[in-house]
Amino acid sequence: MPAFVPFTLSAPRLQLRFLAPADAPALYRMYSDAEAMRYWSSAPWDSMQQADAYQAAAQAGYESGELLRMGIEVGGELAGIVNLYSFNRQNRRCDIGYMLDRGFWGKGYMQEAMAAVIDYAFRVLRLHRIEADIDPRNSASARLLKSLHFVHEGRMRERWIINGEICDTDFFGLLRSDWQAAR
Repeated sequence: MPAFVPFTLSAPRLQLRFLAPADAPALYRMYSDAEAMRYWSSAPWDSMQQADAYQAAAQAGYESGELLRMGIEVGGELAGIVNLYSFNRQNRRCDIGYMLDRGFWGKGYMQEAMAAVIDYAFRVLRLHRIEADIDPRNSASARLLKSLHFVHEGRMRERWIINGEICDTDFFGLLRSDWQAAR
């Protein structure tokens, strides 16, 4: 992918934008929250340096075109993240990941944000497929993906070991044709 030049995406109640160094405190708040990180593929953060590194990785990803990390801004506050990553140019696919600050749960913000990013991925980046993997116990995430027309495609048993806990992974896929048909 070519480098990503800063841009914003709009949804009815939020904006999606590139991350900046000033976002580190909000990132740390999100990713150090044990409840929000319960089904994540790593342990909660324990230092602000992790937030700084995360933001720096976003900047490097924008420059290389290997990672598109969009901050979800609600009322001027960073409320979450949507990532497009692991781009496979030949097959026009990537993975999607997302995190929402617990203070914003249950209000439909992630659905709006994901829809805007997915639409951008298919319309502008011309992707053919987007993939997601989640912890099978994360029923809210499964509902979100299904509401966005992702199809459950299988389970990998005991794929992750996080803080000594062995976890499965459920895989979901979304085809551009399915997204267009549903819109």
